Amino acid sequence: MPDIWTFHSAGQLVFGRGAASRTGELVNRLGVRRVMVVTDRRLLDAGLVEAITAPLASSGIEAAMFSDGEPEPTLAAAERAIAKARDVRPDALLGLGGGSNMDLAKITATVLAHGGSARDYFGDDRLAGPILPLICVPTTAGTGSEVSASCVLTDQLAQVKVGVLSNYLRPRLAIVDPLLTLSCPAQVTADSGIDALTHAIEAYTAVDNRSFTLPAGERTVYQGRNPLAGALAEKAIRLIGANLERAVASPADADAREAMSLGATLAGLAFSNVGVALVHALEYPLGGLTHCSHGLGNGLFLPYVMRFNLSQRTPEFAQVAEFLGVGNPAHDERQNAHAAIDRVEQLKRNIGIPARLRDLGVTADQLPALAEKTLSIKRILRVNPRPVNFEDLLSILESAL
Repeated sequence: MPDIWTFHSAGQLVFGRGAASRTGELVNRLGVRRVMVVTDRRLLDAGLVEAITAPLASSGIEAAMFSDGEPEPTLAAAERAIAKARDVRPDALLGLGGGSNMDLAKITATVLAHGGSARDYFGDDRLAGPILPLICVPTTAGTGSEVSASCVLTDQLAQVKVGVLSNYLRPRLAIVDPLLTLSCPAQVTADSGIDALTHAIEAYTAVDNRSFTLPAGERTVYQGRNPLAGALAEKAIRLIGANLERAVASPADADAREAMSLGATLAGLAFSNVGVALVHALEYPLGGLTHCSHGLGNGLFLPYVMRFNLSQRTPEFAQVAEFLGVGNPAHDERQNAHAAIDRVEQLKRNIGIPARLRDLGVTADQLPALAEKTLSIKRILRVNPRPVNFEDLLSILESAL
């Protein structure tokens, strides 16, 4: 049976240096007169919010402000943003910042359109229709949230991250201006960048579209890998592999920043159609337990999961080695596949991503609970090219400890 796949993106993607200056003009075309900007105090203090609000004002668009965004946003933060938006009654939401702020804007736009609370939408493909118009403007190069169909929040009570997935979550408008990332701190650049690399590698090596199956009665936005997503993931891996260390070491390097912004957006387009897999499934409970950043957790697990999946994806990892600039034509596929893993580990070291779980304070007695929580995240485990059970997960966690 031939592959049948679809591809979704943001309604409009505007990319390039200085693109933020066109925000007012672009939002005006949506027929929006009042927006609520979802951002955080650091960006407000850094003057980045003004880069968006000034063009809005010049186009006659009123902007209300929610500046209480937080890293790895909690359900409590989501409820605060929703309460503010109910008072403001905006025509649209504008998420400005990293994935955390964009995700807060997504869940706020969802609840304003459909009612209820954030908890009502946890899971895959549960939205009945469009959300309030959403504009996303990233100030980091990592999550791809500006084009993705997902929103991730932290359930503090359960100590786990939870996801809302729906193609209705994709922004109506994404404005990607690499100049907005120039003030991004080195650690945030590192965590975001390794997150984007994880997205691209997981999309490139995921289960095949023709092999991707769902239990009866279930729906999902993910569908396994396809040729278009594969091409996007390849370009993202090449861009990120060549520029992430430069962006961390030389924050003012505009060329590296532009390459990272493009790589992150391409990776977002790839993974949000294919799906993320085992790395992300492991990170969600880890992030809930340790409160590490999403990108840092993904980066920590990435080489360990690559080793686990090697038996199913040796040719693909050999190609990843070429994309990362470490492939050797004189070596066989397995040697090159291992070279890809070695390069990821080297890159991690060079940008300051922790090598082991113990570096985050995780202890051996916590591993079984992490494995149990990971095993419950079926919606992304089914995207992994190699099936996993509890013993597999515990073994990966022990190797990473």
